[in-house]
Amino acid sequence: MPRKGSNRVIVSGRDADGASAASSRADAVPGRSRHAAVPGGKHRTTDSPENFARGFACLGELALNGVQVSARATDLSTGRVLFSVDDHVSMPTASVGKVLLLIEVAARLNDAEFGLATMLERSGADAVSDSGVWQHLQTSRLGVADLAALVGATSDNLATNVLIRAVGLHSVRARTEQLGLSRTALLDLVRDTRGPDDAPQLSVGSAKELTWLFTALARGEIVNAETSARVIGWLSLNTDLSLVASAFGLDPLAHRESDHGLLMVNKTGTTTGVRSEVGILRGPRAGVTYAVSMVFDDARHMTRLAVLDGMRSVGADLLEYVH
Repeated sequence: MPRKGSNRVIVSGRDADGASAASSRADAVPGRSRHAAVPGGKHRTTDSPENFARGFACLGELALNGVQVSARATDLSTGRVLFSVDDHVSMPTASVGKVLLLIEVAARLNDAEFGLATMLERSGADAVSDSGVWQHLQTSRLGVADLAALVGATSDNLATNVLIRAVGLHSVRARTEQLGLSRTALLDLVRDTRGPDDAPQLSVGSAKELTWLFTALARGEIVNAETSARVIGWLSLNTDLSLVASAFGLDPLAHRESDHGLLMVNKTGTTTGVRSEVGILRGPRAGVTYAVSMVFDDARHMTRLAVLDGMRSVGADLLEYVH
C-alpha cells in the first residue's frame, strides 16, 4: 500500500464548472472524449501563445529532422487539451506498458489466492538484464507487493516477468481492452533479444490514451479507487526523472512529498531509439497530465541528446504552467 503522502498527487478536486470529476468520466473514455474530434497533426490549443511555445518548437524541430513525435498534455482538473502532436498515433513506448501490468496486479490483490504477501519465486526462464535491482539481490522470493514496488521504482525487468507469469499476459490484455484502450498495450515479456517470432516491441501506446489513463488513475476511476491508489503509490517511487521530468528539479530518489509545491508521478520507457514518458504533475497553480513519446535513429549520440533536450523543454513548459 502507498506510504503516507504517496497518493496526494492524485487529488484532482472538481472541474472548473463545479461538477465532480466522476461526472466527466464518460467524456474521458478513449474514443468518446470531448476532444475526440481533434484531428491528427500538431496543435497548440492553449489560450496564451506563450504557453508550451518552447516545447512545441523543439518537438517540431525534431520532427523535421526525422524524429517521430507524439505528445499530449491536458489540464488535470478540466481535461482541457493544452497541446497535442499526433496524439492519436500508436507509438513504441518501451517500459511504459508496465503500468498496465501494475493495474492488473493491483486489481487482483483482494483475491484470496493473490494477496499483498503472496510470495513469488524467480526462475531461469524469467531472467533478463538491464533495468531493475532484483537480478542483483540474493533473495529468490519476494511478495507480490514488493515486486510491484520494484517495477514502479526501477522498472524492474525481472520483477515484471515474474508478475506477468503470475497473472498471465492474456489477463493484462483483457484488462486493457476492458478499459477501452485500443492503441495502448503491453505486448510481451521483457526480453534481452527479440526474435522474428516475438513481438517487435515490449509495449505501444498513444499519447491520447495514456493521458486519459493517468487522469483516470488520478481520479480513482481505474477499476476502483483502491486499485488506482495502489498503482499511483507504486509509480510514485519511480527513480527515473531523466526525460520530461528532468525539468522539474525534484529529487529522483525522494519525491513522494510536496517539494516547492510540486507533486509528481510518472512512468518512463527507454530502449534503443525510443524514449517515452507519461505522468502527472501538480503545482500551486494547476495540475497536468502529459505523455511524450519519440522514436528516432539512435546511431548518433547527438540525436539522442537532441531528443532528451526536447523532452526537457516540454517539461519546462509543464512546470511553468503548474507553478
